[in-house]
Amino acid sequence: MTFPYDSARQQLQAWQQDLDARGAQLEKVALEASRVQSRGGDLSPADIAEIEKFAKSKDAPNALRDLQRKVDSGALSWQDIASGRAVHDPDVQRAMQTSMPSLKRAYAGIKEGQNLDDIVAAGQQRARPSRGDYDDDLPSDFTEDAF
Repeated sequence: MTFPYDSARQQLQAWQQDLDARGAQLEKVALEASRVQSRGGDLSPADIAEIEKFAKSKDAPNALRDLQRKVDSGALSWQDIASGRAVHDPDVQRAMQTSMPSLKRAYAGIKEGQNLDDIVAAGQQRARPSRGDYDDDLPSDFTEDAF
């Protein structure tokens, strides 16, 4: 004899089994992730030297130059920026916003399986020539993905 709630009970049991399987998979992934040793926000002196070299170059965006001036004044450090401690600083947020489109393109390329050297080269080709007189907030070049 079939009861009115039998199908609902079977569906509930199927969902419970699916939930249990996903929980087991989550535990497995969490264990694997805990074994990965990431570098985190620690920058080596060589990393900092490279960042500062680029931030002081004529090719650096204005937002990055502003950050370098704050670092030079002692208001921030590159360690603060890399670790996320300075995430609420308006200049850090502005620098992140100006670089976000490039980061999104790079991330999409990585997900598509593109060669990392090709992604880096494409990013360098998109770099706007430094004129020194432009405002970072105004678009000065348009690409196919601008529309």
